[in-house]
Amino acid sequence: MIRSLVAGLKLAGFAVLCIWILVFQGIFLLLYKGPASYIMPKMWHNGVRKIFGLKYRIEGEPYTQGQTIYMSNHLSYLDIQIIGSVITGSFVAKKDVETWPLFGLLSKMQQTAFISRSKIDAAKEKAVLENMLNEGKSLIIFPEGTSTDGQNVLPFKSSLFSIAFMGHNKDLVVQPVTLSVESADGRPVKTQDDRDLYAWHIDMTTEMPDHLWRFAKSSGATVVLKFHPPLKASDYNDRKTLAKICHDNVSKGLEMAQAA
Repeated sequence: MIRSLVAGLKLAGFAVLCIWILVFQGIFLLLYKGPASYIMPKMWHNGVRKIFGLKYRIEGEPYTQGQTIYMSNHLSYLDIQIIGSVITGSFVAKKDVETWPLFGLLSKMQQTAFISRSKIDAAKEKAVLENMLNEGKSLIIFPEGTSTDGQNVLPFKSSLFSIAFMGHNKDLVVQPVTLSVESADGRPVKTQDDRDLYAWHIDMTTEMPDHLWRFAKSSGATVVLKFHPPLKASDYNDRKTLAKICHDNVSKGLEMAQAA
């Protein structure tokens, strides 16, 4: 009963934050989409994290000395709050996220780029991504193409790495990132059930609202972000090679986290 009451209060706080970001960031983006347009989204991510008890621990160092494409494994919609609290940039998401109730609108507040596998949309989406890169924006991509249970890293879709060769910036950097769940509801993660308190993935039958309610009833989770050494995109002329190197780094990071 108490946990349900607390969860209700958390969701109420979440609703207030959502209204705030949709109103003020929505107006702001009509006027300006430069570097300062990421300030309110980062505030929103941190606010949501604090409401739901989402914590993070950083290993390594995020590259912030220039334009970067961050390539990360993906465990949950909650990853957005964790990564968005640490990294300044726009997410690249699959096209259907744009139509999700509420979350689709929230994604647009982060200036998310939505992509599909349709050849009809390919030219338009490429132009959008090139424009974002030429504006100097950093991007955050989940190259597995879906969220997973956190036990293994799925093969990366090498087509997404073609983004690293778009735009005019020859100093563009690609940085692999490993996400792993360290603790959930105040206890170390030892089983998949523990991990699934945070993770929301393709093998689950639970709908997102039900999963969020269950997570809200918990004390939260701690996620580790391991930033691997950055790679200069211009040092590679093969997206498949770059994808493999990033996948190897992220996979090794997850194996090390599970062995700890």
